[in-house]
Amino acid sequence: MDLNSKIRTIPDFPKKGIMFKDITTVLQDAEALKFCIDSFYGYYKDKQITKVIGIESRGFILAPALAYRLGAGFVPIRKPGKLPAEKIRQEYKLEYGTDTIEIHKDAFQKGERVLLHDDVLATGGTMAAACNLVEELGGQIIGLSFIIELAFLNPRKKITGYDIHSLVSYSSE
Repeated sequence: MDLNSKIRTIPDFPKKGIMFKDITTVLQDAEALKFCIDSFYGYYKDKQITKVIGIESRGFILAPALAYRLGAGFVPIRKPGKLPAEKIRQEYKLEYGTDTIEIHKDAFQKGERVLLHDDVLATGGTMAAACNLVEELGGQIIGLSFIIELAFLNPRKKITGYDIHSLVSYSSE
């Protein structure tokens, strides 16, 4: 399937000059949605994943379905103030300012085999922070998965050393 043809580009969103890659058109297409889940499953099915972590918020869309297919548990990484139990947090830099993400301290056992999923790999900052959280809790990161990778932003420089699997990669805006 040509997944790229299912992704809608919206100019000047969320601000002028940005060419936003919208996955809602992929999600509403049953065939494209199935293709995404099946593709990720095919790539990770033999890697003994025990937990799939979804990054807030659009990482929550496919991560639970992928966890189900892999026979793994699902763990959310959320923005501050959204997780009720004891947690750890990681701050990371944005283009202008900083942001923070959190995970429950008891999200998985030390040594568990973890797959982290988000919809888009843009600058790599959010995923790098998520990897730090998982490693702080003793998780073994098996892979990082994305529907879209914005390769022209060089996101892999922030997350070197990991197996990165993207379904669509853009070398320019």
